[in-house]
Amino acid sequence: MLRAEGLARRFGKVVAVESVSFEAHDGQITGLLGPNGAGKTTSLRMIYGLVRPDAGRAWVDDLDPSAAPLEARRRLGVLPDSPGLYARLTGRENIRYFAELNNIPAGAALDAHIDALAQTLDLERVIDRPAAGYSQGERMKVAIARAIVHDPPNIVLDEPTNGLDVMSTRAMRDTIRALAAEGRCVLFTSHQMAEIGTLCDRLVIIGQGRVVAQGTIAEVLTRAGAANLEEAFVRLVGHAEGGAA
Repeated sequence: MLRAEGLARRFGKVVAVESVSFEAHDGQITGLLGPNGAGKTTSLRMIYGLVRPDAGRAWVDDLDPSAAPLEARRRLGVLPDSPGLYARLTGRENIRYFAELNNIPAGAALDAHIDALAQTLDLERVIDRPAAGYSQGERMKVAIARAIVHDPPNIVLDEPTNGLDVMSTRAMRDTIRALAAEGRCVLFTSHQMAEIGTLCDRLVIIGQGRVVAQGTIAEVLTRAGAANLEEAFVRLVGHAEGGAA
């Protein structure tokens, strides 16, 4: 489970996150939704320990990533907003390197695990090619494999389908569903309303650095008095940006 309790963060005079509290549960897909600059990525970075909050706390299961960063990260798989692969390494080498950082020894067992991930993510054709020649979809798939190679119970994905073609987007959605079906906690951001509506068990909507609504899709629609997610999003975020949140 992932949990945020009153997270706040400033960068100089800019308030990136003012007060964010929510939970993402095991076996569920939670969508973090908000306009550009609302504080989504900063909130995620505080949850996985890359940014230290000015106030509030984040939890990865029962661990505070600020107090126990290594232990928390072992229970967390992260796909950041940029895949960040080593271009000269093959996909397998990128994944193997990250596995070794998580104390998984190199050898036949690890290679077999990477082969299984490659098969699941349809990477078998390119897994042993240098990442420099990968398409955007292939880079994202390798980044997903790298994020889950140590079998973490919690997954954080920042815009996992950004820039992908139709087929790669479908494969990524199937992967996200499969991760949750295995009992993992999945938290992800997206600007695609159809994707959010199709994938998510719960939503957290952020506007102006604050949570303006959260709950199931039906609960969010009811709160906004809206017939669809796009209408609900506009009403809720517009209300927050108007200063009434």
